[in-house]
Amino acid sequence: MTTTDSLSTWLRVRHETDWHHAPTLRRNLTARDGFRAWCEGPVRQRDPARAKRLHLAYTRARADAARRAPLDFALLAAWQREVLGETEAPFRENDAYAKAGRERYARTPRTQSDFAACLREATDPEVALAARAARAYLDVAFFHPFADGNARAALLTLTHVLAREDVILPEVGPLQTTRYPDDPAGAADLATLIGVLNRRRG
Repeated sequence: MTTTDSLSTWLRVRHETDWHHAPTLRRNLTARDGFRAWCEGPVRQRDPARAKRLHLAYTRARADAARRAPLDFALLAAWQREVLGETEAPFRENDAYAKAGRERYARTPRTQSDFAACLREATDPEVALAARAARAYLDVAFFHPFADGNARAALLTLTHVLAREDVILPEVGPLQTTRYPDDPAGAADLATLIGVLNRRRG
């Protein structure tokens, strides 16, 4: 397993990424909800119970967006309890690993507070919505706060950030590709992809 701290790498890249060229998103462009369609299609085909749990978590994330709840770890943990069907979803206590051990996300005394600070930036009006959604998705992916289900948590976070401003993507499948913490161009491209999906008709 790697000794490199991929979380530290991401925090550096996060500040290097050019978020200011992210596209402007259109509100309510389509009646099709891509996340629900994904749950009812590919996820349900593989595992109906998993799809049901994910759908419940998404319903909760959308309701939290409608009431404009601040994005914080408590909110993510509530969604994650639905996703996993568990009574608890605590912040990880140790280093986490991904990609067969090729990426290590260190756990330090500052990790949870750093994560909270990053999540607060999801409503920063100085940054375009597509960039904020992409950045929040990658924050969850690379902070890796949970023992399991972080990819689902990241996607729920992205949809929540968008839904707070009345943007529902008609498709989410293309968002689910491998992301790397040392790739500022890839981070910016995720924001661009959100813009592309926003303009597709459902």
